[in-house]
Amino acid sequence: MKKVIVYNRLEKPVLERLKKNYDVHFFKDIDPKTNEDFLQHLQDTDGIMGLELNVNKELLDHAPNLKIVSNVSVGYNNLDVEELTKRGILATNTPGVLNDTVADTIFGILMAAARRIPELDQYVKSGNWQTAVAGPEYYGTDVHHKKLGIIGMGRIGQAIAKRAHLGFDMDILYHTRTRKQEAEEKYHATHCSLEGLLKQSDFVCLMTPLTPETEGMIGKKEFELMKKSAFFVNGSRGKTVVEKELISALQNGKIAGAALDVFDQEPIQPDNPLLTMKNVVTTPHVGSSTAETERAMSELAAKNLETGLNGNRPPNLIDSSVWDKVKQSF
Repeated sequence: MKKVIVYNRLEKPVLERLKKNYDVHFFKDIDPKTNEDFLQHLQDTDGIMGLELNVNKELLDHAPNLKIVSNVSVGYNNLDVEELTKRGILATNTPGVLNDTVADTIFGILMAAARRIPELDQYVKSGNWQTAVAGPEYYGTDVHHKKLGIIGMGRIGQAIAKRAHLGFDMDILYHTRTRKQEAEEKYHATHCSLEGLLKQSDFVCLMTPLTPETEGMIGKKEFELMKKSAFFVNGSRGKTVVEKELISALQNGKIAGAALDVFDQEPIQPDNPLLTMKNVVTTPHVGSSTAETERAMSELAAKNLETGLNGNRPPNLIDSSVWDKVKQSF
């Protein structure tokens, strides 16, 4: 029976099904560099499946029998794909199934920041609502008919553009390396430079994957280009932003507010200044976290794993070139 390590998260029905067909070992909240049980099982594991395990050269040196790593997420910045390919190890992710769910979350926190929903919710619940009509000090900002700039118009970016344009009559600007004809036709999106997007947008939404090129791509210079009335929304990865420079921009009134589902350090430290700012909406990296979508991601990740371990090409290979390299060895 082939051995599989499951790390951090997998929906229970999927985990129980895997246990019927594989020798499954589940690990959560451990240090994979020092946990002796984990390191021992790495020695003869055939597959790794889960979330946020840093699969790099150091880990792979402990896993000589490894054939596939199945990420239960669309992002894979935790995987050294180049090293995996070099060693002939398949790497997969779960694109597609979470597009709408993440788009709902990101547009939701955008709305919450603009209309000050968390702040005003606490205002009511704390008993401070004493007059029938809230005064100007509690006004929010309109979202409809405003300009939304999306940095990274992938599947999720396009799902956000759909909600913004068709639901709220927003004008869409976007910045990517390649133009997205479908987004331009369906949502009247306009491709522009990063500088142009930052200068014009009322809401700037960052949706790029984390790569060496995108790490720290939004910092002091970019925040200074934005309107003082603009809101910054991050649904990508925390390290795509220079967080201390975001904090400075908010403290100094360079931008009006922010909505953040991701942070430089997760979980966020309790003394982080972002947590004391009324004009910042925070959520704990829950873009895809609904029961339906988490189950679908687990199912797709399991399908990737099982297909690969059965000697067939998984449906969601990150680097398709690796298949030509390894298919003869199965």
